[in-house]
Amino acid sequence: QVQLVESGGGLAQPGGSLRLSCAASGFTFSNYLMSWARQAPGKELEWVSGIHSDGSDKYYADSVKGRFTISRDNAKNTVYLQMNSLKPEDTALYYCASGPPPGYHGQYDEIPPYTRYWGQGTQVTVSS
Repeated sequence: QVQLVESGGGLAQPGGSLRLSCAASGFTFSNYLMSWARQAPGKELEWVSGIHSDGSDKYYADSVKGRFTISRDNAKNTVYLQMNSLKPEDTALYYCASGPPPGYHGQYDEIPPYTRYWGQGTQVTVSS
């Protein structure tokens, strides 16, 4: 049974930090590119970040570049999103997903076959 379980969300002040974690099970995590996406109320899903299967390459949306850092620990089947310098516009439900953000190939010329799995989401609220 595939599971992606996010944790680490909560309330942060503008300029603050949060670290999200996503624990994966039920599939060969180390073979997968992984992603973080977010959705704010009334807005479309935004792909925030992606990471190559061995962590050697990373993708960031322009909206978070320089503030967020994605990483992974394949020994723990876990992907992380360190979020610094948080802004109110970062408020959203954050999802972990297997597979890459659309258009991101990591270090691959062609993305290996994958199945898109989703976590249940963790809420991040940035407010003073």
